[in-house]
Amino acid sequence: MSSKLLFDRIDEPGLSTLAVYERRGGYSALRKALAMAPEDVLSELEASGLRGRGGAGFQMGKKVSFLPKGSMEKYLVCNADESEPGTFKDRELMQKSPHMLLEGIVIGSYAAGANCSFIYIRGEYVLQADVLDAALAEARAAGYLGEDILGSGHSLSLTVHRGAGAYICGEETGLLDSLEGKRGNPRLKPPFPANQGLYQGPTLINNVETLCTVPTILRMGGSQYAKLGVETSTGTKIVSVSGQVRRPGNYEITLGTPSREIVYGLAGGPPEGREVKCWFPGGSSSPVLRADDLDLPYDFDSIAKAGSMLGSGAIIVVDDSTPILDVALKVAKFYRHESCGKCTPCREGTNWTVKMLERIDSGEATPMDLDIMASVQEHIIGNCLCVLGDAMAMPIGSMIAKFRPEFEAHIEAARARNGLGAAGALAGPAPALAQGAL
Repeated sequence: MSSKLLFDRIDEPGLSTLAVYERRGGYSALRKALAMAPEDVLSELEASGLRGRGGAGFQMGKKVSFLPKGSMEKYLVCNADESEPGTFKDRELMQKSPHMLLEGIVIGSYAAGANCSFIYIRGEYVLQADVLDAALAEARAAGYLGEDILGSGHSLSLTVHRGAGAYICGEETGLLDSLEGKRGNPRLKPPFPANQGLYQGPTLINNVETLCTVPTILRMGGSQYAKLGVETSTGTKIVSVSGQVRRPGNYEITLGTPSREIVYGLAGGPPEGREVKCWFPGGSSSPVLRADDLDLPYDFDSIAKAGSMLGSGAIIVVDDSTPILDVALKVAKFYRHESCGKCTPCREGTNWTVKMLERIDSGEATPMDLDIMASVQEHIIGNCLCVLGDAMAMPIGSMIAKFRPEFEAHIEAARARNGLGAAGALAGPAPALAQGAL
């Protein structure tokens, strides 16, 4: 079977309109779902083994099952913030096939027993938000949204909410606070959103790609979908490939495809005469892997066993023309800028990491700075309110571990450039130490 499910004829003219989407069988999965009991729809999602496509990779069916039963108001929130550097798959899905997302949301809400839903879309996605608004109006007029959808008794309100361009609002609890009109700060967990989320009600939060996959699962059947990919990473995945490759772009692959086939086969590999130095398998927050890791199968568990993570499915390729220090500085500066400042390890850790990397570049550092910087990363990981601190600490820590000789060579070259001599000894003026001031 073709690996193209979400991207099947994605460039067909007019696909963003209801007429073309329906002509291609759109909303047939919704009709099928509404003819089933909600628990049977949930069973299909669980049977599919679909893991979240936004970063965490948690199974969607299990996530839905965590919502408490009862008649209380429940919410479904679509995370369309897509602020992870290197990720641009959701943008294409929303722009070209918005009704696929809307259909997935309605089916997901039916399985979860939610009657109120939101799409939280990043503020920079002006075109995509306009496309969604137009599709939403069409779906409402056709009876696919609103009261008593297709006579099923299920009702759902849906609102497209535009964010204001903060990375932290991609974190699910920061997103919820922003959606409620507060500053986008992460919440302390527990309670988790499934029990106490939006407006303190049970809330299911899913990524755009995850929800877009739901209609396909209903059409194919969960067990049939689970046959695609590998046992613990079922189905297809849209991979955003960027960086130093010849054909950057979005590619839909079957999970378990060799990473080399994605980077060299689909994306064309690095420019002529260059070799891959390292690559991020899951966006800028994932620990880097070396070129010899390209033979790994691209699935959640294989990448995790190699010490990284599949994340949002954004492969960023760095070739041997780029100093690893430049990569580390760009990553660290981004996360320092985007930290909400609520917790100390992240606020201070990101700032000190940038300062230490700048010391290396300016020629003030010694190899001891690398040990201190590696220690700072260890103290950040697992000690923050959310994963933003970890998102910087994991890739920076991996770069120090895997490219330490290059960092040390950069230190030596920068010190020599500044006339400071070898880093192994105290070179240049150090009056405080000389006078025993310590």
